[in-house]
Amino acid sequence: MSAASVLKALDPEKYEVVPIGITRQGSWRVGPAAEHLLPPGAQSAAPERLLPAVLESGKPVMASSDPTAPQLVSLHSASPAVEPARPLDVILPVLHGTFGEDGTVQGLLELAGIPYVGAGVLASATGMDKDIMKKLFRDAGLPVVPWVLVLRREWEASPAKVRKLIEKTIRYPLFVKPANLGSSVGISKVHNARELGPALDLGAQYDRKILVEKAVIGREIECSVLGNERPEASVPGEIIPINEFYDYEAKYLKEGSQAIIPAKLTRAQTKRVKELALRAFQAIDCAGMARVDLLLDRKTGKIFVNEINTIPGFTPISMYPKLWEASGIPYAQLLNRLIELALERHQEKLRTQYVFQPPQ
Repeated sequence: MSAASVLKALDPEKYEVVPIGITRQGSWRVGPAAEHLLPPGAQSAAPERLLPAVLESGKPVMASSDPTAPQLVSLHSASPAVEPARPLDVILPVLHGTFGEDGTVQGLLELAGIPYVGAGVLASATGMDKDIMKKLFRDAGLPVVPWVLVLRREWEASPAKVRKLIEKTIRYPLFVKPANLGSSVGISKVHNARELGPALDLGAQYDRKILVEKAVIGREIECSVLGNERPEASVPGEIIPINEFYDYEAKYLKEGSQAIIPAKLTRAQTKRVKELALRAFQAIDCAGMARVDLLLDRKTGKIFVNEINTIPGFTPISMYPKLWEASGIPYAQLLNRLIELALERHQEKLRTQYVFQPPQ
């Protein structure tokens, strides 16, 4: 849905969009330029049909690892997969979760020498791993809720010991999360000791690292960040979930969750949210874009940084673009800016010297 929205919004007079799909098995497929696949008179609905078609009938390709020729290479011939043969100017990864948002694709594009939108390898990897992310936030002086890291093998080998550690450190209610995942998959809110075991079992299905953290009874605030070394923060928004917390069902399957933009905050709270969002972005050395999720404790009024999403949802109704639209940057203009930032960051990288020349 995000990719289809991006395809619709990119100006065909400015960009030649080449859609690249990745199958569930990890194979890359490429179709011809998007406008060549649009049937006459059906442009408005075409992206939804175009993207599945790329996966089903696109040419198998791989990104060249030769940075002097940043292009897609066909797996079945020596000729480039995109005709006529041209270098790729920039890639816009619209990939959520594992193998797309965690630094793996970003590393491939670094080797290929292709500019790309969004965070680099380091920020992508740390933004995906909630344990490492929280440690960086904590070391940067950002307020985070208390947490305990549990390894899957520890839980399987010594469940009583793990229970004791958790209950000694954190009071109920608490949350159990896979450390490396998104969209609230595998997350449980645990109200008592009876619910802890099943929650850890569920989290262990999705990652070897399981995060157990204190539950904050409060408001879910989100703030979008845009930029490279001098980032800007959008107006904050608030999510009011239909369920007890903003789980997968409340996000994608069940109607009724509300997005309040701008969030009803005091001037001081708004300033604090924006400050924390920018500091979180910089704490992981992020670039391009990110959505920072925060928690506002209803009792104390304290604001905590919950997590950062380096490739946030990108449909027109997703919070990242909606917050920027409310801040004065419409969807298509936001995409233009992100592409400019990608090219700017790539040019900055080219200034770095990688070969040492000892003095004569």
